[in-house]
Amino acid sequence: MMNDMPVDDVSVPVLRNADRGRFEVVVGDQTAFLTYHLNQHVLSLIHTEVPPSLRGKRLGDALARSALDYARDQGFTVKPFCQFVAGFIHRHPEYADLVDPGFDFGDRQSS
Repeated sequence: MMNDMPVDDVSVPVLRNADRGRFEVVVGDQTAFLTYHLNQHVLSLIHTEVPPSLRGKRLGDALARSALDYARDQGFTVKPFCQFVAGFIHRHPEYADLVDPGFDFGDRQSS
């Protein structure tokens, strides 16, 4: 388990599902997730998906924060290929030091 977050007044855990290569939040029968790939000490954050019925609850932020906190705890750098995560890092510069030095954001920070 990573972090808990409130969703409709219920505490919901953010989990790292290593078998599926993603961080997940399950609410009822819906799952929001952030896919990743780990190569040695680099955590590539690939894609965030939140079902339409769960949008507006800050689940994407919770997924990004959990993945970045996990990377920090493990001593990994990150490559935020996911435009949402790149935008999250831009809005939360306390995570900027995690970005792999060779990673080029390009236009990914626009979200």
